[in-house]
Amino acid sequence: MSGHSKWANIQHRKKAQDAKRGKLFTRLIREIVVAARAGGSDLDANSTLRTAVDKAKSQSVPKDAIDRAVKRGAGELDGSDYEEIRYEGYGPAGIAFIVDCLSDNRNRTVAEVRHAFTKAGGNLGQTGSVAYMFSNLGVLLYSPEHDEDSIIEAALEAGAEDVIVADDGSIEVLTSPEEYLQVKQAMTDAGLEPEESDLTMRASTNTLLDADDGARVVSLIDMLERSDDVQEVYFNAEIPEQAYE
Repeated sequence: MSGHSKWANIQHRKKAQDAKRGKLFTRLIREIVVAARAGGSDLDANSTLRTAVDKAKSQSVPKDAIDRAVKRGAGELDGSDYEEIRYEGYGPAGIAFIVDCLSDNRNRTVAEVRHAFTKAGGNLGQTGSVAYMFSNLGVLLYSPEHDEDSIIEAALEAGAEDVIVADDGSIEVLTSPEEYLQVKQAMTDAGLEPEESDLTMRASTNTLLDADDGARVVSLIDMLERSDDVQEVYFNAEIPEQAYE
């Protein structure tokens, strides 16, 4: 199955995240705290925690910070109590957005998210207003330098649901949320460790934007991601590379 170019967009987003690394660390630590609180500190028994820890390690979060976050979530250390909150809405060009937050102050968080949408010319919607457009899945991303046949063969043998080869030659291996860790481990064991991997939400169809609308959507994403309370931003747009410039 073919898809639009992914690799350039991923790299642009990654550079933007690197520029905000302090806030990225904060979000990753909060994710670990919440996962440990919900399912305990045992990585083997808590797949959500394992995913959060793996993500933090991939972004070079220090090991002692990860360990403290696990202990805080498990109740072994004192710390803030975070609440998971999801907002849905529409941004520029009618693009659907889902914004996942972890917050210790709901009023502050909704004010920041609403302000970002309003400033971008969008609006928050009711719960369920756009969620039906998205599905949960695991994604393993490989750069264009990887051999397509090897990836496809290993992925299907590991139990992946689909493999998408983009126009630029980058490859995405898609899994169910339940099989994500198993498939990722199998691919790594086969010598095919992904450059990027995560559990995410993806829209069933995306809207291809021009550079101007794409830049407006990127601006909204940046405004949302400036908030320490915002963990993830999902949207149903294909953004051209020029929009990131």
